[in-house]
Amino acid sequence: MAPEPPPPASPPRTIVVSACLLGVRCRHDGRDRLDPTLAARAGGAVLVPVCPEELGGLGTPRPAAGLEGGDGRAVLENRARVVDVNGRDVTRAFVDGAERALAVARAVGAREAWLTERSPSCGTCGTHVDGRLVPGSGVASATLARAGLRVVGIGDPTRRSAGGGAPASASSPPPS
Repeated sequence: MAPEPPPPASPPRTIVVSACLLGVRCRHDGRDRLDPTLAARAGGAVLVPVCPEELGGLGTPRPAAGLEGGDGRAVLENRARVVDVNGRDVTRAFVDGAERALAVARAVGAREAWLTERSPSCGTCGTHVDGRLVPGSGVASATLARAGLRVVGIGDPTRRSAGGGAPASASSPPPS
């Protein structure tokens, strides 16, 4: 009698990650925020890059944008909006991009997201509202959290890092 085959391996943990943190030059200024420690910190999880702003149809580079009237949760409740530095309302692009990022997360079975702090899309604990860095979430972060994903901010939500490359300080996502 042949031995029974081992049970099938469970699929690897999958995490959606702000694409800029993985070295994709998709920030508004055409740069990245590469954090070379993420792959090691993921402990074998599959990291899937997403850029909600590009998914929403905004090109790279693009004018910087900020939230007006509230954070990402307020945008989703139609109490705030996203406006670029030229005064153009880009709320629809941000909401569309957040919804597409959620669709990617669902398609790959991700139950968590590691997102760039201080971004009007991806900020989890700090974002720009009315020209100031304040506690709050970005549009994509709020969308993913509302859908039940565990959202982890990467970077210091209270300080701007020197442009490009890794954030000045990166929070350590808990081990899996």
